[in-house]
Amino acid sequence: MKFTGVDDVLIKLESAHYIPSREIATVVFLADATSKPILVEGPAGVGKTELAKAVARSLGRELIRLQCYEGLDEAKALYEWEYAKQLLYTQMVKDKINDVIAGAETLAGAVDRIAAQEDAFFSERFIQPRPLLKAISSDKPPVLLIDEVDKSDPEFEAFLLELLSDFQVTIPELGTRKAVNIPFVVLTSNNYRDMSDALKRRCIHLYIDYPERELELRIVMLKNPGIHGRLAGQVVDMIRAIRNLDLKKKPCISEAIDWARSLISLRIEGITPEVVLQTLPMICKYRADSEKVKKSLDTLFSRV
Repeated sequence: MKFTGVDDVLIKLESAHYIPSREIATVVFLADATSKPILVEGPAGVGKTELAKAVARSLGRELIRLQCYEGLDEAKALYEWEYAKQLLYTQMVKDKINDVIAGAETLAGAVDRIAAQEDAFFSERFIQPRPLLKAISSDKPPVLLIDEVDKSDPEFEAFLLELLSDFQVTIPELGTRKAVNIPFVVLTSNNYRDMSDALKRRCIHLYIDYPERELELRIVMLKNPGIHGRLAGQVVDMIRAIRNLDLKKKPCISEAIDWARSLISLRIEGITPEVVLQTLPMICKYRADSEKVKKSLDTLFSRV
């Protein structure tokens, strides 16, 4: 299944519980139409990872996720050999070794004969696909999420270039593998470090910022069907006011959704200073940020 147009993206993503802006929907459609990856940047919690999940749900495709981190190498991202299985098979066929080396006149000759059989142990039977190999080997085109790519090392980023350019990878023991079906690729970045120009050239760039009020209100209400409009509006207005403070981690749409859910669970129908203090752990992730919000309550309520 593919998207037929920008309006189709808007409809399908919303049916998958993701409300995009028209800019986001346009980028998703173009990525699908041109088979180019999307590099999604923006503050943590604005819905970058959720976008990939929603695309997978809306297209009925498998989501394959590679979580990046410092020290990630291509072996962990691409494939690993099942050494235990290889060893087990070696033990099972060890009686055949004599047949293989029979007639060899020297040690070097015997080693050459054994080496000639190495393809039996470096084959598809013993390879364990990791996310990247799994994505290009899939019988049906999946959605490949390369999450927080900015946390990986520059060397790993360089390795990704072959995959994103030609949708192929090279396995020394098996050769080059081309994609059976080109996956829909989403890379996310929280600006931990700058991505290279080479990587950016291969992607459609999308920056997701904090949403406008009306869009954020729609998202909060979609994710919390039981909330009434007045409380949802208060949640969004308070979150937006708190964002204007000088905080280490500004609350994003994810915090707005979680806060609204917690208020519903507590059966709170309106936001007061006492309610904010009681539920502040749902909004702030650092003690210093919580203290700033506490000291600014009067100012915050004057703005909402």
